[in-house]
Amino acid sequence: MKLDEIYEYFNEEKRLNTSNASSIEFITTTNFIDKYLKEDSKILDIGAATGAYSLHYASKGYDVTSVEPVKRNIDILKSNVTGDMNIKVHQGNALDLSYLEDNSFDIVLCFGPLYHLKSDEDKLTAIKESKRVCKKDGKILFAYLSNDMVFVTETFIYNTKNHLLGDEYDKESFKLIDETPFCFMTVGKMDELMRKSNLNKVTQFAADGLAELMADKINEFSEAEFNEWMRFHLYTCEKTELLGYSNHIVFVASK
Repeated sequence: MKLDEIYEYFNEEKRLNTSNASSIEFITTTNFIDKYLKEDSKILDIGAATGAYSLHYASKGYDVTSVEPVKRNIDILKSNVTGDMNIKVHQGNALDLSYLEDNSFDIVLCFGPLYHLKSDEDKLTAIKESKRVCKKDGKILFAYLSNDMVFVTETFIYNTKNHLLGDEYDKESFKLIDETPFCFMTVGKMDELMRKSNLNKVTQFAADGLAELMADKINEFSEAEFNEWMRFHLYTCEKTELLGYSNHIVFVASK
């Protein structure tokens, strides 16, 4: 399945903001990004999709460059750009950022590419390119999908009738045999890729935690209850022992 076909099916512009549960990933991730921002920071958003992060930070006055392979997503992103935003949009992918200069961004967001790149070679190329364009004192944030949590959600949400006793996953690694259209990794695998790329770990956090698994319950929370749940989530999201039980995980790296 091609990327443009995937994002005809997945409504990316609504994924992060339609409910309590769906907003946790964005709230958590921006909480961390905000810690690393300076007033004059330049931000690169690789795999920007329809611009959730690009538009958010451009609206706050930051210099943003967005890279996105899917034309439909680019069209939606551009349609939401206002005249006061300093934002440049490129159609391209994470494997070739040759049109961007070395050491030119304070914050590099790589939030989509590792969801889809299958081979280690391609993953390492994307990581290398993100590293190249990041300033020496900058931060790079890589998002990936948890191999271990997808087994849980397939069991309890999406494939409840036959997942546990079926033949859709490897019985040793619990990895889906057919991951199409996504690619899932363990926390250990991500650590390995970062070591091979000679990147330093700043932190690693669970972007959404149990949000997908417990969405029905979380969406019933009152505003006060949800705020307290978010406070708990932010308290626990960097705990190493809980990382794998998040659908989305973000590795924050420096050179």
